[in-house]
Amino acid sequence: MDVRRLALLRELSERGSVTAVAQALHLTPSAVSQQLKTLEREAGVPLTERAGRGLALTTAGHALAETAQDVAVALQKAEASWSEFVEQPRGEVSVTFFPTAGEMLLPGFLTRVSKVQGLKIICTDQDPLLPDFADLTADHDIVIADAPRVLPGWRERRLVTVELMREPLDIVLPEGHPLAARRELTPADVVDERWIGTPEGFPFDRILQSIEVLTGREADIVQRFIDNSIVEVLVASGHGIAILPRFTTRDRENGLVTRPLVGVRSERGIWAIMQPDRAVRPSVRLVVDALREESAAFLAAHAG
Repeated sequence: MDVRRLALLRELSERGSVTAVAQALHLTPSAVSQQLKTLEREAGVPLTERAGRGLALTTAGHALAETAQDVAVALQKAEASWSEFVEQPRGEVSVTFFPTAGEMLLPGFLTRVSKVQGLKIICTDQDPLLPDFADLTADHDIVIADAPRVLPGWRERRLVTVELMREPLDIVLPEGHPLAARRELTPADVVDERWIGTPEGFPFDRILQSIEVLTGREADIVQRFIDNSIVEVLVASGHGIAILPRFTTRDRENGLVTRPLVGVRSERGIWAIMQPDRAVRPSVRLVVDALREESAAFLAAHAG
């Protein structure tokens, strides 16, 4: 079987439709369909079936798509080994950040990689409403994601995951709030307050749900926002309290006080996630190492 046709099957598995594959690879849908039919003849079994107006993978198609992933990894490893022998890491590496991770890591990270000759880093920020970080791995070499742990969907897609750091999530109060006099806060201390929340299912919202479960009481969420800066100004104005990341919240600069939350796990992991074939490229490995070094330096600078 032709490895290029195997790659098309893998793309269909990742992107879900012939049209999406064609757009991503700058081909026509008919060209993609023709190549998939040729691969099906080579395989000797049906790989796709009609699903509405589109195509879906059969069980055999899914199995061969996984094999195509293994082939892609093997090819990239072979190319990486040769590249390491004949040249230094070079070329373009695309990295996409969620906003607060970019705020913490981008300045130092870009400084670290700026002196690597022949390496071009393309950085972007993410849409905060994106339902799944893993979807971005089809179009970016490295995706910076936040999650409490390796998510099941990441395992299902066989993504490579590298934990960069863990960041505490604190209770944010307006200056002068009675709870600001305490050095740390428990779920029972805060559950009955008015809350400025985040959209349901977001990492900070899951912490608030844990507070509700532990106390057996429902939180009074008066507003929900995606943007942390909006949450900050509302808390500073006395409209409620919130859960926000420790290192990028403007403690006291905007009339805010942050306090650690104890009695419940209140932190997030910040991860680099990648498709396996991209993760073995020398340039991608170098960039991941730079991200790990910058994360360690950032944590050391903010210890205590």
